[in-house]
Amino acid sequence: MTAPGVQEDVTGRPPVAERRLHPVTPLRRAWAPVAVLMGWAVHDPDGAQRQLTRLTTTTLLVGLGVLIPAAALYGFLSWWFTHFAVTDSELRVRTGLLFRRTAHIRLERIQAIDVTQPLLARVAGVAKLKLDVIGTDKKDELAFLGAGEARALRAELLARAAGFAPETAHEVGEAPSQRMLRVPPGVLAVSLLLTGATWGWLLVAAVALPLLWTVTHSLWTVLAAGVPMLGAAGASSVGRFVAEYDWTLGESPDGLRIDHGLLDRAHETVPPGRVQTVRLVEPLLWRRRGWVRVELDVAGSSNSLLLPVAPRAMAESVVARVLPGVTVPPPEAFSRPPRGARWCVPVWWRGHGLAVTDAVFAARRGLLRRSLSLVPHAKVQSVRLAQGPWQRAHGVADVHVDTGANGTVTARLRPAGEAADLLRAQAERSRTGRRDALPDRWMA
Repeated sequence: MTAPGVQEDVTGRPPVAERRLHPVTPLRRAWAPVAVLMGWAVHDPDGAQRQLTRLTTTTLLVGLGVLIPAAALYGFLSWWFTHFAVTDSELRVRTGLLFRRTAHIRLERIQAIDVTQPLLARVAGVAKLKLDVIGTDKKDELAFLGAGEARALRAELLARAAGFAPETAHEVGEAPSQRMLRVPPGVLAVSLLLTGATWGWLLVAAVALPLLWTVTHSLWTVLAAGVPMLGAAGASSVGRFVAEYDWTLGESPDGLRIDHGLLDRAHETVPPGRVQTVRLVEPLLWRRRGWVRVELDVAGSSNSLLLPVAPRAMAESVVARVLPGVTVPPPEAFSRPPRGARWCVPVWWRGHGLAVTDAVFAARRGLLRRSLSLVPHAKVQSVRLAQGPWQRAHGVADVHVDTGANGTVTARLRPAGEAADLLRAQAERSRTGRRDALPDRWMA
């Protein structure tokens, strides 16, 4: 007979102690029935309005008297019947009142573990634990845990994934982190003001909204068009400032640590060896200041931003940490497409370029907003050559390099003979790179 809170192990090993989420969790889950009603009201606003007009004060009070206890009971029961346990090889999460569901998350398939704290969670002293797992499009999460417990559990899971014995894994603690850089809020604010997306949406709104008013004289039409435009401008400026505020990058044995957020605080990790592509993005108005943005494609992870803004020299030093042995090729190392490519892509053909070193495949594109993509040869999964009839007529072709993060980097408008040679050479470089690459392992 197994004691309450202990899960039997069918392999014959000692039972595994189960744990519950933080007691504040029912308050979060109690919103589910209310969210269903709100969803119905948004889906059918006319029907919802008709139903509300039929309700008397007494009926409304009785309804609230039933809904609030029912929501509270649902939140409590969903919390009471949710347990998790850490075994030698996996994290088990058991949920469900009527229909039981047990998730088995194998530790070796975990790619990243992030700790996030929305604003109200910070006030309550709790946090979410989000796990990036190979083969899943959506992050698994444990919400909520005490802030200290979440960090301790993250450290324990990483220690077990790294091969520490179960009896000592919980004693390892969080790996020490050394700060590499911090983005000052003033620099972040200026960089967002110099980003074209914000001003582009404001310009579109300034032109389109007066035109709509002139044509329709309908306030609702103007609002319906204006709110999304202003919302997009706000998301690309204020929204990004709030999300990327106090961006701090640190280095630790389990990867690069990222902390950021003004209202919702996030503690993320870029897992070692899982970065497939690094992009250095350089908007037009950033060039005089020498700033770049560093983006990532990470296999099995949704983390896609490494640095929101940084001096180019600092960004290149960070790239060398993310991709050991890789240096960013200098501008003179890139070869442009032949002049015949101007008939395939007028004007913009000048923005494309290619450089291949012993360690990396580097493709550049863009005139106004430059983007340089770096793919280590060991991360290349397949290479393809594409040539349409118009390209064939002008003797150029595109070479596509596919990575393990379902991404593609393209060297556009290369001379046809060079593209064929590049196809064969890159396939050989990829085989050699994978053979010599170090294994991906936490805390290696």
